[in-house]
Amino acid sequence: MTYIFFGGLTTVVNIVTFAVAIHAGMHWWIANFIAWVLSVAFAFVTNKLGVFNSHTASVRELIWEATKFVFARVVSLGIDYGFMALFITWLKLGEGLAKVLTQFAIVVANYAFSKFIIFKNKPAAKA
Repeated sequence: MTYIFFGGLTTVVNIVTFAVAIHAGMHWWIANFIAWVLSVAFAFVTNKLGVFNSHTASVRELIWEATKFVFARVVSLGIDYGFMALFITWLKLGEGLAKVLTQFAIVVANYAFSKFIIFKNKPAAKA
């Protein structure tokens, strides 16, 4: 349930940022990238602390976790651009509708990456 909540907030950050950038006259490719950057930063913090309660023992572990997170999000960015191009270029849907529809695939992919690769439960260290 917490992933749905924070994932929903991340989706809002993404869609609102995209809409503001489009309204400011940016091309959807650029608007999509800016929305991605802001939503990835927001998602890392909320996923780490609020969803998966991941605790890292060192700065090195934190950097490794963040690296895996960003790499997974780059993969989902490719999915994002693929769906956006499909919806806008080939199916001739509006940019806003394309963005909203694309988010369904992105949320599922990001959850799988986070749950099974990035923030997977680690055995507790022995004292």
